[in-house]
Amino acid sequence: MRWELNRLALAITSMVALAFLVPLIYATGKIAHDRAISDARQQAAAMVAALAVDADPQLLTSAVASTVAGSAGRLAVHMPGMDPIGTTHSADNQINQANQYRRAVTAEVPGGLTYLQPSVLSDGRSVVIEVFVPEEEMRRGVWPAWLALSALAVVLVAGSVLFADRLGSRLVRATRELAGSSRKLGAGDLAVRIEPSGPRELRDAAQAFNSMAADLRRLLDAERELAADLSHRLRTPLTALRLDAETMPPGPIGDRMRQACDMLDSELEAIIAGARLSVEARGNQQSDLIEVLADRLAFWSALAEDQQRPWEVVGGQTPVPVPLPRSELILAVDSLLGNVFAHTPEGVAFRVTVSPAGLLVDDAGPGIADPAAAVQRGVSGAGSTGLGLDIVRRVAEAAGGRLEITRGPLGGARIGLLLRVPEIVPTQELPTRAAGRRRRTS
Repeated sequence: MRWELNRLALAITSMVALAFLVPLIYATGKIAHDRAISDARQQAAAMVAALAVDADPQLLTSAVASTVAGSAGRLAVHMPGMDPIGTTHSADNQINQANQYRRAVTAEVPGGLTYLQPSVLSDGRSVVIEVFVPEEEMRRGVWPAWLALSALAVVLVAGSVLFADRLGSRLVRATRELAGSSRKLGAGDLAVRIEPSGPRELRDAAQAFNSMAADLRRLLDAERELAADLSHRLRTPLTALRLDAETMPPGPIGDRMRQACDMLDSELEAIIAGARLSVEARGNQQSDLIEVLADRLAFWSALAEDQQRPWEVVGGQTPVPVPLPRSELILAVDSLLGNVFAHTPEGVAFRVTVSPAGLLVDDAGPGIADPAAAVQRGVSGAGSTGLGLDIVRRVAEAAGGRLEITRGPLGGARIGLLLRVPEIVPTQELPTRAAGRRRRTS
């Protein structure tokens, strides 16, 4: 925008400068021409005065030589029946034409023009006074005037462009600040604000942006409080479920129910604590994907053994920090693993691959026929709510990555939560537990 404004100012001021420069250039040339003719007229008038005093040829020769034009060889007196006194440049027909018209005329000659002034002596004879005006005399002072006018035009154009650039820089700076703050707000920085500057319209836009950011932050805070309240309301049925689990006799099923109640209680506590965090605190949170995966596999492995599902973990030698709260990362991992248990038959194997590039979950099930429809909220071809993979997609995008759904090497679906690294290349396969099988007990 700044260069567009500069070009616009350059075009406008250039046209204005040309509109004044062209007539002034013509006027300076005309002034120089008229000045040269006026000088010639004065030289001729001086000779007319000399002729009125005495028309003696010898005296006229001295008078011609005493003038500026005569001493330069540019003045002559044409008397009837005599050779011209001085240096002549005009042809006879031009002299006769001046005598015939009885008025001063100019005639073009090689190298310039001549000013012919007819006059009458006291005895009635006609004489013509010729003054030669060379071309350089008619252009004297023209080039310096043209250069001065051109320099003045350049200075005016440059000054106007510089002034427009200064004004445009304020406008562009205010526009860039507004655009940059909008991108930061879109990236999740709800604390960004703009100092209104620039034209009135941009100041109004900046104030509207600040109001919008404040409203958006207030709405998100209200939603987090609502999520915390809803999570807290789940404690009542969880307490009843825990009491029922405590009454169950010791055994695998009772132990698993009590363990599930404990895990659910801790997850609710984490959700409530995370929901009440401020925007800045949530943005600064970081979790380890390896730690979260190990924690969640401790829960899902029991169900996998109960369903006789072979499974293994590949990778996980080094920590994988993810710029997300632990609760959100747990939600994504549970959605990936839960998708295998929800949409594949019992006994179907799965593999988890983890590295700094992200998390991949492969299964040996039927796969996903329409990956695009699988991530649409509320749309599912398997009788579920259709929210699981959309949750994974949202979490992946919040971490700066993406969700990938393809067919995996086990023959079924491959669902990946890919981070910034473009490709997962495991260096070593470390199966945590292979083909874990245990019959279900009722």
